Amino acid sequence: MHKTTLLSACVLAGLLLAGTARAQEATACPQLPASANLTWNYRASGNADLCVAHRADGSEAFGLYISPKPSFEPARPDRAEQGQVDGQSLYWYRAELAAQPGVEARETVFTLPDGRSAHIWLQAPNADGLAASLQLVQGLHFQPGHGEAQVAGQ
Repeated sequence: MHKTTLLSACVLAGLLLAGTARAQEATACPQLPASANLTWNYRASGNADLCVAHRADGSEAFGLYISPKPSFEPARPDRAEQGQVDGQSLYWYRAELAAQPGVEARETVFTLPDGRSAHIWLQAPNADGLAASLQLVQGLHFQPGHGEAQVAGQ
């Protein structure tokens, strides 16, 4: 399994978001489901966008990295669930966090209509939490125009 891929993405997220405690207007992040009660923490990184969704208690719900080229290469043996995001069919792949062996972790990558790549990762303490997280991410809506302003949580 890709222990380092998800871990690398989480470390990247932490480094890019270090010192950014408050949520920023996330103009490049997808629209969150209205009932999600999440906010985006956004950071631009060169020609890529890092979006991390946080719950009201400050914990990370999931993250995504939008870039011109894929930042994740899935391995077929790690394929776990079929799903969809913003109406696009995809597969979720198992990932492991070396420091958290009991955590359920998944990631996926797919191409957006504008040709950019979206790499999404999430983790949950158990199977029920994983199912809830996958359902939540399914409700994301990527804006047709990159960089259009939106309000986090709408």
